[in-house]
Amino acid sequence: MVNSIEFAKRIEKILSYYGISATAFAVAIDFNRSTISHILSGRNKPSLEFVLKIVETYPEVELYWLLNGKGSFPPAQDSSITISEEKIEEVKNETKPSVQQKVNIENSLPPISTKSNASKIDRIVIFYTDGSFKEYLP
Repeated sequence: MVNSIEFAKRIEKILSYYGISATAFAVAIDFNRSTISHILSGRNKPSLEFVLKIVETYPEVELYWLLNGKGSFPPAQDSSITISEEKIEEVKNETKPSVQQKVNIENSLPPISTKSNASKIDRIVIFYTDGSFKEYLP
């Protein structure tokens, strides 16, 4: 069972770590501000959806720490992982298309018609999810 008071303290630690307000936190995890307020005050217990949204939005937050307070937050910095400048440039260059790729893309595009006798718009109709529509005539 999750201790509401201790859970609220862990949420406050997350807010402090990221330097955000409860309102910004609510927006980030897509929850109502009132839900955050009730959890922070210890009035309500967190739902599974609430906990999963936090872990999904903030991957540095470990689920076990969030629920039980065991483990650490913020996560310890792993100094064994280093990325060289050469590797960063290599990755950047892999994502850029080559000149030949650009030429192939441009050649595969259909030609743009510049004829002045092109078709005219007769009407525009917008359909809404409630089944209604709006028609616009030029």
